[in-house]
Amino acid sequence: MTDPISPSASYRDSGVDIEAGDALVEAIKPAAKSTDRPGTMGGLGGFGALFDLKAAGFTDPILVSCTDGVGTKLMVAIESGQHDTVGVDLVAMCVNDLVVQGAQPLFFLDYLATGKLAVEDAARVVKGIAQACRDTDCALVGGETAEMPGMYDSGHYDLAGFSVGAAERSALLPAGITEGDTLIALPSTGVHSNGYSLVRSIKAMSGLQWNSEAPFEPGSTLAEALLRPTALYVRTVMALHHAGLLHGCAHITGGGLPGNLPRVLPEDLGVQIEADTWPVPPVFRWLATTGNVAHDEMLKVFNCGIGMVLITPEPEKVLAMLEARGEKGYRIGDVTANGPRYALDGQVDFAL
Repeated sequence: MTDPISPSASYRDSGVDIEAGDALVEAIKPAAKSTDRPGTMGGLGGFGALFDLKAAGFTDPILVSCTDGVGTKLMVAIESGQHDTVGVDLVAMCVNDLVVQGAQPLFFLDYLATGKLAVEDAARVVKGIAQACRDTDCALVGGETAEMPGMYDSGHYDLAGFSVGAAERSALLPAGITEGDTLIALPSTGVHSNGYSLVRSIKAMSGLQWNSEAPFEPGSTLAEALLRPTALYVRTVMALHHAGLLHGCAHITGGGLPGNLPRVLPEDLGVQIEADTWPVPPVFRWLATTGNVAHDEMLKVFNCGIGMVLITPEPEKVLAMLEARGEKGYRIGDVTANGPRYALDGQVDFAL
């Protein structure tokens, strides 16, 4: 008597589609190729990516590396079906951290994990990544897509980004920050990519849907307004740095101004900020009012309209250079000695 034949198990039946992964690689190859820059070697598909620092023009380079994600802003993209800009956020959260150290971003890798790969949606994400890489002169040299059934709910995915930059040893930041240096704020494009667990809680309190008109941005849906991608500050900061105008910079992410400015200061220095020196975008007024969020909580969780702070001994030259580039800058305070590490004079106006 022969044993009954067991059904044949397959990876596809277990929920992993190798062909879909291969299709995604083919779909994104042109986008990745469009980000090539001097120093890039090879293309997608290898086991690792090569980069030639000499070809990139460095003589005594220090490598700077970082990694980050997009956080629960992804839930807004997933629930609204709008996947085109979270890739920009992913790149921005990494390269904006590199540039504050005086490093030019060189290359970027992404990691996309999901329960079941939706090739079209994933391709939209990666095209956003490639666009941001082009806008920051950074090569998309590779990445990884992981299909993990049972780890994620249907339609859900997560993103992580990894970037490497380089600076000449003599050009690393911060350097030379001293009492009397001026703080100049570069405006954010909105909430950027921090605080979205609170954003989503406030959205639930409001009773609005993602396709409702944004109360703070007429003509846009709530999802469109809250998915506005993180600003890319690389070219602006590098231009100012190459002009010899910067002593330091701070990328304003989770922790806001009080959590990020002290990170770049020498131990014996602090900052004094004037609360009424920059415009607060309407989205933050709506969040504060709708969620009844305390003043200090707003400043600790959100960027509140400031995405990057420049520390400079020559504020007039920085402001003039920003104006010549068609960009805004706001003088918000100064570096101080013999005081607290962070001090805010007045209160930011979050009233609608």
